[in-house]
Formats: sequence, C-alpha cells, structure tokens
Amino acid sequence: MLNHQKLRIITRSAFFLAYVFAPVFDLFRFDLNSGKVIFFRQHWEIGIDSFRLAQLSAFDMLWNFASLIFLPVITLIVIAAVITWKWGLLYCGWLCPHESVVEIINKLMRRSSGKLTLWDRKTLPEKQLDGTRIKPNRYWWPLTISVILLIAFTWAIVLLTYLLPPAEIYGNLIHASFSTGQLIFLGVATILFTIEFTLARHLFCRFGCSLGLFQSLIWMLNKKAMVVGFDRNRAKECGGCDQSCEIACPIKLKPRAVKRKMYSCSQCMRCIDACEAVQSHKNQPSLLQIVKGTRALGESSSGSGKKHDSPR
Repeated sequence: MLNHQKLRIITRSAFFLAYVFAPVFDLFRFDLNSGKVIFFRQHWEIGIDSFRLAQLSAFDMLWNFASLIFLPVITLIVIAAVITWKWGLLYCGWLCPHESVVEIINKLMRRSSGKLTLWDRKTLPEKQLDGTRIKPNRYWWPLTISVILLIAFTWAIVLLTYLLPPAEIYGNLIHASFSTGQLIFLGVATILFTIEFTLARHLFCRFGCSLGLFQSLIWMLNKKAMVVGFDRNRAKECGGCDQSCEIACPIKLKPRAVKRKMYSCSQCMRCIDACEAVQSHKNQPSLLQIVKGTRALGESSSGSGKKHDSPR
C-alpha cells in the first residue's frame, strides 16, 4: 500500500503534467492572437466585437458571458469550496505545482546550506529523531541554483503557452528564435519566478496565493473540517524532541499549534509522518494525526493548546 508521500508524488506529478499539456492539446488556454478562450478544443468568444458592429444583441452578448465564463467559474468555485469546507487545503498539498517546487528547493537548500531558507538563523540538525540524515555541503549550491533557474524558465515557458499557440512557442524554443515580445516576457517571468522561488516561496504559500487564501477562509469557517490534531494530553513527550514535525512542514508552520495558527496547512501529512517516525522508537503512536468532525473541535478552540504550541 502506498504511503502518503508516495501518493502525493503521483497526484502532484499527474497534475503538473496536466498543467503543462492542457494548452498543448487545446484543453484550456486564452489565445491572445484571436482573443478567444479555448476550452476542450472549442473556441469561445463573448462577442464584444460583434456587438460593437451591431451584429449581436446585448442580450446575446450577456448570455455568452454568463454561459461561457460566469457559470463555469461559479461552478468551479462552488466545487472547490465544498471540498475545502470538508477536507481543507487538499489542492495545495496534493496537487499544487508551486508546493511541489517549494519542497524540491527546500531539500536542495538544506543540502547546500543546512537551512530551508537563506534567512534562517540556525542550521538544522544533520541527524534528526525521525531518521532524517542530511549533511550540508556547499558543493550542492551549483545544482541548487541551476534547478531554481531551470524551474523558473520552465514555468515561464508554460505560462506563455497559455497565451500564445504552444506549437509556436515550443518551435521557437527549439530553434532559439523567440520574438522580442516573447523574449521580454520570458526574461521578466524567469527573473520574478527565480526571486520568488529563492527568497519568498514559503511566504507566497502562506500570504501571497489568492487561491490558498480563499481555501483558508472557507476551511477556517468549518470547525469540524479535517485538520491535523495534536494530542495535548501527551504534550510532555515533545520535551526531548528536535521538532522534527516543524522541520518536515514544507511551508514552515508549527503543526502543534491550534487551527487558527495553522490556517495555511496544506494537509500534506509530512508532520504526521515525522512524528510517527519519532514515536515509533518509543513504541508509541504519533502525537499528530488527522481528525475531523467532533474530534476537530478542540483544534478550533481559541483556548486549547496555548501552553503547548511549541513545546521544548
């Protein structure tokens, strides 16, 4: 049976492939040349130009807008809201390409510097209680920088294929013959992605992603939604731990905190796996586990866990 993290690799890889190839197969993109939205190989247009030429009535144009844009968007929002209401930010932890990049760069940064981010004051332990062993080596830096640049450029290319014909963009890539406008777009996008991936990837997940914030607001409203629960009755057992659960969190949250302090938790379960590994040496169950329903109410309480958000 697949464990959580192997299953996440499969789901995130599948979603990333869908993200890359959706414009290639005209499943979804916006063509700047024609001004049309392409959805499952169908070319949709609201008809603004036809309305201006009096070839289309105002009612027909509004109907096009409602049926082709408004209703599909509202339907997608409702479906996402229902999933988030019950199970939290599953998209972020199990599908989002950005969080995949965050985890890749985290690992490379740690191997290069012993830290997950450049501004961390302390280096992480080379050997953790959950079994993780990573000895930093500066010779990893060339690979780390190269991977960041490669991912940033790849994202810029893929983003451009959502705006211009993919065959044109990939053809220009193969022959190194981009137009001036395309070069400017790729250059600016690559620089911005590089800066974000290097310096602000965790901050973007927690504060900058509009989709993540939307999910967080919906999830926080449901006190019985699925959440990572902390067994506070056994909080003293954290006293000799090296905070493996916090180190495992891709976006640098504190898994033992109450829900309001974990509003951007992506349900990736890495903290649970880390705690489980630590406690397995004591033949004890994990202090962190997924809870929902009435069991989740304690995590939403404003008063619970104040003394044990970050036990030492």
